[in-house]
Amino acid sequence: MMNRRTLGRAALCAAAVASLGLPLHALAADEAPDALIRRLSTEVLNAVKGDKAIQGGDLGKIIALVDKTVMPNVNFRRMTAAAVGPGWRQATPEQQKRLQDEFKVLLVRTYAGALAQVNDQTIQVKPLRAAPEDKDVLVRTEIVGRGDPIQLDYRLEKTPGDGAGWKIYNLNVLGVWLVETYRGQFAQEINAKGIDGLIDTLVARNKANAGAKG
Repeated sequence: MMNRRTLGRAALCAAAVASLGLPLHALAADEAPDALIRRLSTEVLNAVKGDKAIQGGDLGKIIALVDKTVMPNVNFRRMTAAAVGPGWRQATPEQQKRLQDEFKVLLVRTYAGALAQVNDQTIQVKPLRAAPEDKDVLVRTEIVGRGDPIQLDYRLEKTPGDGAGWKIYNLNVLGVWLVETYRGQFAQEINAKGIDGLIDTLVARNKANAGAKG
């Protein structure tokens, strides 16, 4: 069973690995998914190691980092919809927006605690097993540093047209897929209290996490 510190430390690299550094327009649409993960992972880890404010858990800086560099490389609407499950289709556009906003804060606050623990970690990207024509791939990585290696895998989809490129839509930390983990939790809330009840629960959890910071 993962303890919270291990999961948090690994979750960091979920955000970290997701991306940092180059603006979206600088990303080549034909960049291979494993190359994308390798480059972004290295950039994020280097940035965190060089920023004392992020290491100290400065939430404002972390949110800015995520908004500028992580989100352009994530299909976050798909990720939120998958985590919410069947209830997503019944949610109004306003409820969907609130779910995305609160889910993002929940994940960012998880990463905020983990970012402070970055020291000498590096990322090893395993060989990609995919055909050139594949539009949905699994990129496997390990975070190597002190202690045992941490498994961190990514599901990416190829996005056509404007802003084309690979987008992350799920993460596997030590054998546990993030979307599926939250889907179970969220389903219980929706069954008991409906979509608004889930939103209220996320708001309350985010406030509690903010109060528990430090």
